[in-house]
Amino acid sequence: MGRVIGVGVCLLIVAMDIAAGIMGIKAEAAQNQEKHLRLWLFECKEPSHKAFMLGLVAAALLGLAHILANLLGGCNICTQDDLQKASPNRQLSVACLIFTWIILAGGLGMLVIGTLSNNKSRTSCGFTHHHFLSIGGILCFVHALFSVAYYVCATASQ
Repeated sequence: MGRVIGVGVCLLIVAMDIAAGIMGIKAEAAQNQEKHLRLWLFECKEPSHKAFMLGLVAAALLGLAHILANLLGGCNICTQDDLQKASPNRQLSVACLIFTWIILAGGLGMLVIGTLSNNKSRTSCGFTHHHFLSIGGILCFVHALFSVAYYVCATASQ
């Protein structure tokens, strides 16, 4: 019964991260369909409501997938001494946990910057914000890999 639940949790985390990645890439495509005028580093463009909504949903799904993986993975190492005395499997789970936090920070940051550039109140000109949504979407796929690796290693070492 425990394996079935574990496989279900892994599939749910992967599905949420993949959906977030696809929505981030689709938000980039929707953003690129809007009219824009570019002069060197500066760009004037119309914000895309579709790109804003897709980016917002992608950021929310990435956050939910991260919360789910961390809550259900349950790392029990608190100090440096615990980490040094832990089994290699538990040390691998801590490394994957650290990587998931780093990837979350990068991916969520990219998705938020790309989403905010498509907010209706931002019709002004400024520096280009190219590919933030698609890079954030790609980082969602990477987050899925490390989240599943963390969950599997953390639950296998308990």
